[in-house]
Amino acid sequence: MDLTYPTDAEEFRAEIRGWLEENLPSRWFEPGFEMTDEERREFNAQWPAKLFSGGWICATWPTEYGGKGLSTMQGVVLAEEFARARAPMRGDFFGDTLVGPTLLQWGTEEQKREFLPGILKGETRWCQGFSEPNSGSDLASLKTTAVLDGDEWVINGQKVWTTQGHHADYCFLLTRTDQAAPKHAGISYLLVPMRQDGVEVRGITQPDGTAEFCEVFFTDARCPADNVVGGVNNGWKVANSTLAFERGQSATTGYRRFEEEYRLLVEAARANGAIDDPMIRQRLMQYFTKIQILRINGLRNLSSALSGSKDMGTIALGATNKMFWSEMHQRAMELALDIFGAEAMLVDSGPEGGSWPGAMRERRREGYPVSGMVSAFFFSRSETIWGGTSQIQRNIVGERVLGLPKEPKPG
Repeated sequence: MDLTYPTDAEEFRAEIRGWLEENLPSRWFEPGFEMTDEERREFNAQWPAKLFSGGWICATWPTEYGGKGLSTMQGVVLAEEFARARAPMRGDFFGDTLVGPTLLQWGTEEQKREFLPGILKGETRWCQGFSEPNSGSDLASLKTTAVLDGDEWVINGQKVWTTQGHHADYCFLLTRTDQAAPKHAGISYLLVPMRQDGVEVRGITQPDGTAEFCEVFFTDARCPADNVVGGVNNGWKVANSTLAFERGQSATTGYRRFEEEYRLLVEAARANGAIDDPMIRQRLMQYFTKIQILRINGLRNLSSALSGSKDMGTIALGATNKMFWSEMHQRAMELALDIFGAEAMLVDSGPEGGSWPGAMRERRREGYPVSGMVSAFFFSRSETIWGGTSQIQRNIVGERVLGLPKEPKPG
């Protein structure tokens, strides 16, 4: 495994770093910097346009579709520098990272020309319509239907845990289009306008008061017949591509937010004396060790991608990575509560007046009233569910990596 980056990659790194220093708010890199609500609204309004003018949104996309055509190594360096600066790298996660790459792989030329420009400019917001009340881990059992009526699909059903559904312009939706087909074979992947009669969005209020997850009800909602991606009844293959894009992100950057959390936990433990507890010290070192495992495994995946090789070890890493970090992070947030003690229950607990790093900071920039350590703890409980539950990931590891017999079906 080669841990060094080539000279041209480091030159590109300097270019990105210079752009960030020039375009981020002047106090961005000052210790403890935190935007006011008004500054955050202004930043959220202006940042996508700056990203677009710099060419950084979807920069790894082919130039013919508006990207920079960056190499794999350049894309990695770009992600690393944005992570180092803690700067948002995308206009809309679901558009940039999920449906955009899916359209590049499966979409028609007409679909690419229609939808990709809005994603690149940060003008179109997307949500993911996969999970249903009784179809989460067993996604192929979904019940939402789409029936072709002339040149439109008519959609009926319900989706749940639809992140950002109340803000989205479009939903990339899995729906059943052939009731008689086997459950994996009768599903299609549709691009559905959200702002229409027949689409009702209800926020699901969480224990911390936020409601970014939504229920979405489709009652005779419509979308053009041409908005099916990858062909009718081929949605299961298309959806697996989307999920692969989601799970394959941040090979060499994902560990960085955990490193920041570790540093802040050590500082807090030193400040309030919790560091004197040998069990606290032991748990901190366990967290540090697992973060380093994540870092090395990310570099292994990068080396494999650059060399074009795929051995069983790398394949196993891909299957276990999400399960590993999500369970690691839940233990880390339990440790955080123990370090902060009763103070963790206060709305302004934790570093930066209650703004915990990583995902929690991103939620604040989106305008959610994130407050205190308890919110960070609650959010960590969801991490073993979204993007693939740990139970299903264990089945995948057992059956596809270890070659164990498949889990018996009920009945």
